[in-house]
Amino acid sequence: MTFRSIVVLTGAGISAESGLGTFRDADGLWTKYDLAEVATPEGFARNPAFVHEFYNARRRNLLGAAPNAAHAALAHLEAHGPARVTIVTQNVDSLHERAGSRNVIPMHGELLKVRCHAAEHVLDWPDDVSVETRCPRCGDAARGPAGRLGYLRPHVVWFGEMPFAMEPIGALLGACDLFVSIGTSGNVYPAAGFVDEVRGIGAAHTVELNLEPSDGASRFAEAIYGPATKVVPAFVERLLRADA
Repeated sequence: MTFRSIVVLTGAGISAESGLGTFRDADGLWTKYDLAEVATPEGFARNPAFVHEFYNARRRNLLGAAPNAAHAALAHLEAHGPARVTIVTQNVDSLHERAGSRNVIPMHGELLKVRCHAAEHVLDWPDDVSVETRCPRCGDAARGPAGRLGYLRPHVVWFGEMPFAMEPIGALLGACDLFVSIGTSGNVYPAAGFVDEVRGIGAAHTVELNLEPSDGASRFAEAIYGPATKVVPAFVERLLRADA
């Protein structure tokens, strides 16, 4: 079968083999940290220094990581397949872009960026951030809570906040004829509901590629399980052979 429009949803599992931890597995990130303290606006308001330290460590870890074969396979599919491929990623790691993918929507933000609360400036930022770091575009004019100058925060979506680009994502889901979910737990909304949106329209084929069945596995028409670096390249090769 030849597809015209492919939407790929990716989660932490696609980047695990690049050395970046998952979140909800037995040894995942949320078993080591209280998400209310490091991944909510309220936690940041209580202790911004601690939250900055958490994201500084993640940023340094990311800078030492590289895209793996699964990221590369999706970039290859976009570049060489006849279908339009859009990656909607829950990851904040930029590994899809570094692998060569161009149509990427980082719905949960980007770790290598910061945002200024004073003027909503979004800035590329590979370095550490502290409560003393000033927004270079605002300078002394930027004041956040308690009068802090240069009030910067990680450009990531925290719990309780709305993910980015929900309207264009909805349009893409409505128009796709293949929806593929890769490396997701299936229990974080709204992304976990994307497969239901696609199924509600009824025309698209749905596939789960994962290390093991997700919480939403039964809602997919097809499922393939194994390490992302094995199952994703094999699935992409299958798609490209069908198009040849």
